[in-house]
Amino acid sequence: MTVISGSAGWYLRRLSRMGPREVGGRVGDAVRRRRWRSARPDCPRVTDARFTAVLPAGTIAAIPPDAAKRLIAEADRLMAGHAEYFGVDRDDLADPDWWYDPKTGRRAPWGYAFDVPYRNEDAVGDIKQIWELSRHQYLTVLAAAYAFTGDERYAERVAEHLRSWWAGNAPLRGVHWTSGIELGIRLLSWVWIRRLLDGWPGVAGLFEGNPVALNQIWHHQRWLAAFPSRGSSANNHVVAEAAGQFAAACAFGWFPASARWRAGALRSLERQLRNNTFDSGLNRELATEYHGLVLELGLAAVAEADAAGVPVPASIRLVLLRMTDALAAVVDNRLRPPRQGDADDGHGLVVDGAGTDRWASLLATGDAVFGRLTWWPAVTGTDVRTPLLAALIRPYAEQGTAPAVIRPASRPGHFADAGMTVLRGPEEIWCRCDGGPHGFLSIAAHAHADALSVEVRHDGVDVLADPGTFCYHGQPEWRQYFRSTLGHNTLRLDGGDQSVSGGPFLWTRHARSRVLAADTADASDEGTVRWCAEHDGYQRSVHRRRVELTAASQELRVVDEVRGPRRAVQLAFHLGPAIAADLAGNRAVLTWIRDGEGRSAVLDLPGELSWRAHRGETDPPLGWYSAGFGRKEPTTTLVGTGFADGAAGFTTVLRFRG
Repeated sequence: MTVISGSAGWYLRRLSRMGPREVGGRVGDAVRRRRWRSARPDCPRVTDARFTAVLPAGTIAAIPPDAAKRLIAEADRLMAGHAEYFGVDRDDLADPDWWYDPKTGRRAPWGYAFDVPYRNEDAVGDIKQIWELSRHQYLTVLAAAYAFTGDERYAERVAEHLRSWWAGNAPLRGVHWTSGIELGIRLLSWVWIRRLLDGWPGVAGLFEGNPVALNQIWHHQRWLAAFPSRGSSANNHVVAEAAGQFAAACAFGWFPASARWRAGALRSLERQLRNNTFDSGLNRELATEYHGLVLELGLAAVAEADAAGVPVPASIRLVLLRMTDALAAVVDNRLRPPRQGDADDGHGLVVDGAGTDRWASLLATGDAVFGRLTWWPAVTGTDVRTPLLAALIRPYAEQGTAPAVIRPASRPGHFADAGMTVLRGPEEIWCRCDGGPHGFLSIAAHAHADALSVEVRHDGVDVLADPGTFCYHGQPEWRQYFRSTLGHNTLRLDGGDQSVSGGPFLWTRHARSRVLAADTADASDEGTVRWCAEHDGYQRSVHRRRVELTAASQELRVVDEVRGPRRAVQLAFHLGPAIAADLAGNRAVLTWIRDGEGRSAVLDLPGELSWRAHRGETDPPLGWYSAGFGRKEPTTTLVGTGFADGAAGFTTVLRFRG
């Protein structure tokens, strides 16, 4: 069923997922929005504003040469007007139109911010395309290039674009004032732009000496204080809002309300980081890219606190430590984390050039701030962001108030609270098994209907792949496909999803999973590691899955059982884009190239089902892989169809060849 998020039905479904407190808060927000339509005060007069949160001497010199080279190459590309966002190449960044969507050719309408129907692509365009440029993260790259080279062309371009944006986006006017996460990330960008341009003679006149800039900074913080994400929407958005406001209130603490905003944002950040994170350190949205986003935002916020000498609760650093250890635990041998749940390529702070590994960068920062454990994977890449953050953040070991914490003595493979299990075998075989909650909070906004799905890699290459996300708004059939049960390596009954969707960011019924067994002892030498889980997403039936990875034979065995009445079955296995498949009957020979060498595997599929290979189909969608938001490519999906009777079992065996 296609659901339009602006329909009356959607609002009723959305309301049903809210508690009384959230409903009351949203009613208050609506009243405030109505009042703000005609009441737009000016920023209080600011005198003697100074920016003191500068980088320590020697910080820029600590940037590795190869990371700096990538940074300058990216900055020069931006100076020439070129960038790529979500699969769309742009050549208009020398003088950008802040309201233009190059994907659809539409421009967002002007008017009171809360009247703009930003979810309606026909009226506004692709909102992600419009918002991304105005996060001003490309300007942090230009500012970093200035800091490294001293070339004033970069600084002048930053100043030109900021003045253009401020002039064209008056407070509470237009699409850039509709979503708190955008305001929060934009504030964080402005803080770092001001810091990185500190040696430029015109920087004070651009920021603290500029009434227009002061008005924008004040209105951004006033907005965030008034309209925090609430209740069932308090996911990564509320962390971005709190981190951005806290950073601005620390670095730009020039206003009468700055101390109040700083204290309120810090309380929210501490509470929401805890709420959004399992005790194991994994993000509760169970969407890996949002784990990265929240970790980046938290580290950036702590950097501002330490730069300004503002004490932060020890629990904030502890959550970030656990998140970093969890990330180190789940990545494969090429430092790629699981592809789970939604992913929209969102970043908290960008100062690096193209080709910089996001996850290696986070682990490098974690090493600098918290110290690496002996079982952490080696990080060989370099980045710009780590030396910048490490120059501001005091190392965890130096925190006199830091609570004693027992970090894992060996690499964890099972995260019971998150229901994630990683099985590892010889020849860098990596397998993620999903037996966790459907998603976070009552709407599980960024969840996929992927209970009991598996994701398998060999030396970092997707073999049985999680297809990804591709889009959010404007293309409902693609949004539905990439978050559907059929769009994952799991089993579907009677043509329905395990969980029930009520809209593109709303689930009205959640499948409940439970892990029955998880033996993740290292199978790199000998022996077998195992996992077993089940879920109740199909009424009157239970789907149970067992996975075994045997070292000696380099064999992965998946056994699916359906307990209940006779049901129609579809069992899907999505191959990665590098995998070629030759399907004959119920056997598929898989081949691919890695580092110039040919690799292969045999996939023996359940003979009780009838198997077909699908690739790049559009009506309906099937056989696609999305490497990043807005990008998709055809890949092979193997689908077996048939029936399950009683306690029917289906066995799949994947054997890697030496």
